[in-house]
Amino acid sequence: MTDSARHTVTEDAQGFALGVFLCALGLQFLTHAGLITGQTAGIAVILSYLTGWSFGVVFFVINLPFYLLAWARLGPQFTVKSLISVTALSALTLILPDQLAFANLSTPMAALTFGALTGVGLLVIFRHNGSLGGLGVVALMVQDKTGFRAGYVQLCADAIIFGVALFLFPLTVVLWSLAGAVVLNLIIAINHRRDRYIAT
Repeated sequence: MTDSARHTVTEDAQGFALGVFLCALGLQFLTHAGLITGQTAGIAVILSYLTGWSFGVVFFVINLPFYLLAWARLGPQFTVKSLISVTALSALTLILPDQLAFANLSTPMAALTFGALTGVGLLVIFRHNGSLGGLGVVALMVQDKTGFRAGYVQLCADAIIFGVALFLFPLTVVLWSLAGAVVLNLIIAINHRRDRYIAT
């Protein structure tokens, strides 16, 4: 790949700032409505609901083991970018609740807005050769090795997480949460293809 095709540091910074902000904003819609999601963020959301611990702290800690996998399989650059993204998202989710309030937010709107915002946010982060860690790292590895889309890999992981959630939350919560996760993963599955976007 030529140097002209690579993102500059400034472009990466802008991309990560936008992607992380969109994901953090999406999570505010999700958690305000008491919904859940899949992937590593979903595990962190569920644990935060059940324990009262901060989502940002739980999300950061859960991701720590995946950095070793990312470093070995996807390289130090990807790992460092993912660590920066995860840390920024964890911090933003601690700040945003004091900056944003909803006078009226329906459950369907919360689910679909979460899916759209977070799907686009993750797409931006992926296109700058980063991730939000966790199962996203595994999904990208599977796509690069087999061609099986990252979004579909995440859908399979989500199916397991939502299956467990059925025993912990009301059925309506799980169903609307699943709708948001489907929107998120379809955005990634349809739009994230490295052969269509070569800059890293």
